[in-house]
Amino acid sequence: MIPMRRLRFRPLAVLAALGTLALTGCGTDTRASGAGTAGPGRTVTAHQFMRLTTTHQATGMTLLEGPTFGADGRLNVVDVTAPAGEPKLIRVDVKRKTARTLFTDRRGAYTSAQFSPYDGRIYLSDFASGAIVSLAADGTGPRTFFSGEVDGARMLPDDIAFDRDGHLYVSDSLGMSEGEARGRVVRVDRDGGKATVLADGLAATNGIAFDTDHRGLWISELTENRISYLPVVERPGMSGRHTAVRVDGGIAQTDSIAVDADGNLYQALHGRPAMEVYSRYGEHLATVRIPGRTEGLESATNVAITPGGTKAYMTVSGPAGGYLYTFEALAKGVRQSNGG
Repeated sequence: MIPMRRLRFRPLAVLAALGTLALTGCGTDTRASGAGTAGPGRTVTAHQFMRLTTTHQATGMTLLEGPTFGADGRLNVVDVTAPAGEPKLIRVDVKRKTARTLFTDRRGAYTSAQFSPYDGRIYLSDFASGAIVSLAADGTGPRTFFSGEVDGARMLPDDIAFDRDGHLYVSDSLGMSEGEARGRVVRVDRDGGKATVLADGLAATNGIAFDTDHRGLWISELTENRISYLPVVERPGMSGRHTAVRVDGGIAQTDSIAVDADGNLYQALHGRPAMEVYSRYGEHLATVRIPGRTEGLESATNVAITPGGTKAYMTVSGPAGGYLYTFEALAKGVRQSNGG
């Protein structure tokens, strides 16, 4: 997700319009072998699939995020800036190219969505309240899964990922508003009873996704334009974290991240409607971009790859509206390809 102050077309005044977003709220520099953006990679063209939203009059913007496939094969997408009563979680039938409202409320600003392998519910991170909310798969029965402080500070939860047992991992953008590297990775037990900080000192923690073996987490740090790797099985926590890839984004910055069946990393870009794709060893494999003029489309925030297939759906947003674009991924979709 792109927190509120990061979008050029979203002034700080929008925080007041949303009514709930307040501006209060690192591993080593050693590169892994092969890290960086070696080689130009190939170009993959993403094509417009459908428009889901237009700019909201109340907030002056729209921002799609968190595409995630459910067991029914439908795609679920959040609109971070949707005002009260308008669709905040949208369910898309990609076969029929239709969309409907799955959930809305009065106060939430939801930045990601992901299905739990433990209870099958869909989990949303609320950047406004610092809470994690869950819903039944049909969008009913909302309840707070976790809220409150973690080690003395309320989270600014951005993206989420689940391990095989249903424990939840959160990219906490703490310190982002102040420009301080205080971001964290927080693990929340699947019953919501215990939260543990696995890493801190991160620079606006944003994307988070497990590798294919669930042995470690890929984490994108927006204000450093880098992807870090955090082991969670061996050498867990800060002692094992390292910078894995440095993204040459220019004016664009690293947003959400997803992983395909071959372990390739799909790094979304804020400030450019494109994604960069890297191997697990940091080799630059491809750039995904939309064709033609990009006026009115400013960021590609996230992606979900069809489970067991290679068709990918990328969320692209800007003053022109919120869109889904499609492209052929480099490998098949798995749980880590659901861009929570």
